[in-house]
Amino acid sequence: MGLTSHKVLALSALLSVLMVAATIWLWPRLAGRGWAVLAGRLGTIVATQLAVVCTLGLLANNSFAFYSSWDDLLGTGDDGPVTIQDQFGADAQGNALVQRIAGENVRGGGAVGRDPAQAGKLDRIRIPGVASGLATEGYVYLPPQYFQPEFKEKRFPATIVITGFPGDAKNLVTKLNYPAAELQLIREGRTRPTVLVLMRPSQSMPRDTECEDVPGGPQSETYFTRDVPRTVQASYRVGAGARSWAVMGNSTGGYCALKLAMKHPDVFGAGVSLAGYYQAAEDPTTGDLFAGDGRRRDEANLEWRLAHLPKPAVALLVGGSREGDGDYYRSTQAFVAAAKGSPTKVSSITLDTGGHNFNTWSRMLPASLGWIGQHLADPA
Repeated sequence: MGLTSHKVLALSALLSVLMVAATIWLWPRLAGRGWAVLAGRLGTIVATQLAVVCTLGLLANNSFAFYSSWDDLLGTGDDGPVTIQDQFGADAQGNALVQRIAGENVRGGGAVGRDPAQAGKLDRIRIPGVASGLATEGYVYLPPQYFQPEFKEKRFPATIVITGFPGDAKNLVTKLNYPAAELQLIREGRTRPTVLVLMRPSQSMPRDTECEDVPGGPQSETYFTRDVPRTVQASYRVGAGARSWAVMGNSTGGYCALKLAMKHPDVFGAGVSLAGYYQAAEDPTTGDLFAGDGRRRDEANLEWRLAHLPKPAVALLVGGSREGDGDYYRSTQAFVAAAKGSPTKVSSITLDTGGHNFNTWSRMLPASLGWIGQHLADPA
């Protein structure tokens, strides 16, 4: 049974109820003194607490989609579907190619579409990284125009979309439904057809790399700024250069999007953050990201970058809520103020209220995708 299976949740809930009932029934029998009785009381308390915590954890995971499988939770295994062989290898210039795992129909956007020329196509893929040595699975959404005869020679702009940590790229399809959101906007003429590359923020699970090149560790920044664009360009009809590429994300992915766009304006012309933060997290999941280097830590602080380094000519959009998401609004106001009057152009979306969750991010998604469409250019 899978981690998100309703059967697993029901079994865990039943076990919790049984443990509570057993504790109530056994407690009078565990009265008295002595090591055996003490161990019995302690054992029933610990077992009951573990069962209840497990059930609550499963409920939270099913609600917020932190982990999609047992392998995802444990950081083990790679037992996905067999990769199609003709997508391996490299192109004539030696660029690595996306490894296509499966193609899926796009659902939503007002219709269920089986014809890619009407609804687009969602590829489940694996992107190898030559420069970084990293690799991860994700999805590529190809808009309907990609398959229409009149656009058969056309190259499209592209956006890398990064979910929060420790989420899976699947959340961007099942929870936020990026493909359906873009399809609807294209049909309404509110954005230009864009290839979406849907990814998770870390290629070294269960470690959170914060999209950094960690000294002596995972080179996540290199992966996103060199490997992913080059590999996708070698595998799909997408353009090259900053005017054709954007990066966006939510939570950790939002922080990554701003940082990658600010540090690499030659790669990304625009960046969007949905409830992202402005300096790298440092906790047990990240480890030491900077090898004790204070300068590297400062450079990962986006407000510090605006104050102390040349401001990049890049367009940024920050979105979040005034209330309900910690100190997001205060830190965002400081970031926007630091960028004022500089080549770094910052736009914002501010909701009155909203928590740090998929519902809040979904409310901002159509406007954000529309904004990206205005800031990307069709490749020549």
